[in-house]
Formats: sequence, structure tokens, C-alpha cells
Amino acid sequence: MKEKFLKLIINPKYIFGVYLIISIVTAISKYFRGDYAINNYLIFKNVFFNTIHQKNLFIHYPDLYFDLNHYGIFFSSLIAAFAIMPDWLGISLWNLANTFLFVYAIYKLPFSDSKKALFGLFCLQEYITAALSLQFNVALTGLLLLSAVYIYERKEVKSATAILVGVFVKIYGIVGLSQFFFIQNKKKFILSGIAIAVLFFVLPMAYSSPQFVVQSYADWYHSIIEKNNENQVLGNMQDISLMGFFRRILGDASISNLVFLAVGLPLFALPYIRMKQYKNYAFQLMILASTLLFLVLFSSSSESPTYIIAVVGVMIWFFLQKERTPLNIGLLVFVIIFTCFSTSDLFPKWVKHDYIIKYSLKAVPCIVVWLRVVYELLTKNFETDYSLK
Repeated sequence: MKEKFLKLIINPKYIFGVYLIISIVTAISKYFRGDYAINNYLIFKNVFFNTIHQKNLFIHYPDLYFDLNHYGIFFSSLIAAFAIMPDWLGISLWNLANTFLFVYAIYKLPFSDSKKALFGLFCLQEYITAALSLQFNVALTGLLLLSAVYIYERKEVKSATAILVGVFVKIYGIVGLSQFFFIQNKKKFILSGIAIAVLFFVLPMAYSSPQFVVQSYADWYHSIIEKNNENQVLGNMQDISLMGFFRRILGDASISNLVFLAVGLPLFALPYIRMKQYKNYAFQLMILASTLLFLVLFSSSSESPTYIIAVVGVMIWFFLQKERTPLNIGLLVFVIIFTCFSTSDLFPKWVKHDYIIKYSLKAVPCIVVWLRVVYELLTKNFETDYSLK
């Protein structure tokens, strides 16, 4: 019995199967319970319908949903097939599609099957948090992983496509360019990227109009600026980041993002001086881990469901380690307990409200791991000190 259980745990097919089942179960349960997360899907599907009717994508429609859309007009092309379905089916297949992209990206990582299985298992709680919100973060994480994997596989067109889908939907995909220096055929990547970007830009014109698409991009820019300003509020559900942690500890919401970026960006960029390490896939993957963590930790838009991105970065760092030292294991446990489970029933409501949310404590373990990642990028030999097996 014990051996059968262990075989299940270290077989990625079973773990990935659990992900796909959970994606459907969570979506259907949300739909029939009328949960608030359904509102996210209503926003998404109406990006398509509002595009068809050429209605501003970034204003309130209280008769359809609450809150605002912050995804680009290209997203209307991705959500179209789901939007025309009955909501219960569209929601289920939307969650399933996002999850499939995510697990496929993990499958493509150069780890052994047992590592991939454990990778998926350790991410499961954070995945559930993201899946319950029905957001795009799960798919975005998959796209960022694939953009890096395809660069290593010398599939520049696929890498450019993965990056640009993320850019045109949520801007965040731009961080996929952190792998640019590792591209062998940069000319092919750039030319294919330009062609794909033009295609993505004009595609919504086929069912709206050129004028509306251009105006939508201008509206999108203003909505992002407004959202950033709204996020910097002490104690809200946004700004769960390194910046939010310090703003809330200091009790000063007016501290500019630029103050933190002035320190964070140089730290993030510094490992690129180690050009001799570029050839090592482990170094490239560690840069990816740093990127995924940096994206979440230095964004005022980060909220609890966004942390699937950061936690995947943590897992890449952990499974690259050649040796499982007490420090590495301790940091992993720190992340799993205080990041992955911090919003679960593992913690009493008063702890979550008065401490974890109030002070953005969910970010703290990932801050520590990111600093560790930067240290390793600057000091380790990635040819000998890390293992992909």
C-alpha cells in the first residue's frame, strides 16, 4: 500500500490529472454557489461582447458585473470561444484550459518525472487559490515558463508567441524578455515577434473596428495607471508585495514604487554580468525563477491569486538545488506554510485579517527566497553546483 501511494506521488501524470479535475470541480462549484469569483468570469466574457458592440472595455457596467476590466482588447480573442457558451460550461472549460497550459509548461521543464510530480504537488495549494478566482494568472505562469523553455529549445517563434500573449493580455508577459540574452537566433526572435505583435494588434479589428481598437489601447493605458494608484492603500487586498509589506509596516502608503525599484531592478539585473554562465540551462532557469518572483514582489497589483507565479519561481529554485540542505528545505517549508497556506483555514480569521493581510505577510517568504536566488545567481557555478535531473 505504501509503495503504491509513493508511486502515485512521484508520477506527474497522476498529479497533473488531479489539477485538471480540480479545475473543473472548482469552476462548477463556484458557478452553482454563485460565488463572487464568477464576477471575474463575467468581466472576461464581456470583454468579448463589449468589443463586438464597440463599448468601452474599461468602465463600470453595474448591470453586468462589479469591478473593472484590466485586460487588453486582444483578450477578447482568447475568451471568445468560452464567452459564447452557457456560463457553467464556459467557466469550466476556461479554468480547464488555463490549468492545462500550466501543467503542460511544468511537464516541459527539464526535471525528472519525480521532480515534476513533487513540483506540481508543492504548487497545488497555491494553484487552488488562483483557480478559485478564475483568473488568467495560472495561464500566464504557464506562458512565462514556456517562453523560457522554448528559448532553450531554439523555438524562437513559439517563445515570442508565448511572451506576446502575456503582453497583450496583461502586460506582465513582458518579463519573458528576461531570457532574451540566452536566445541563439535573436534575428528570428525579433522578426517573428514583430509579425506576431502586428497580428495580435489587428486581430480584434476583424470583429470591431480599427478606430475602436486604437482607442481601447489608449483607454487600457489610463486604466492601468489608475489601478496602480488605487492599489497603494494600506490594508486592502492588493499590493501584497515587497513594496506593500514595507509600506504597511511603515504605515505610509505614499512611498513611491520607484523607491523600491531603484534597489530591486539593479539587484535583478546584476547577475547578467556573469556572461560565462549563460550557456548553462540551470543559470537560465534560475534567472527565470528570479523573474517570476520579481514580477510579483515588485508589483502593486499583486494579490493572493497572483502568487501562483511567485511560488512557481520558488519551486524552480528549489528543484535546481543539487543538495537538499536544511536551509533550502527550511525556506521551502516557510513558503508553503506562510505563503501557500496563509489565506487558507490553516490560520484563524483574525490572524489572516489582523496580520497576514494587514501587513502583506504572504510576501515575506518569497522576499527571502528571491534574495537567496539573487545571491546564488551572483556567486554559484551553475555547471557544477546545480542539477536538472
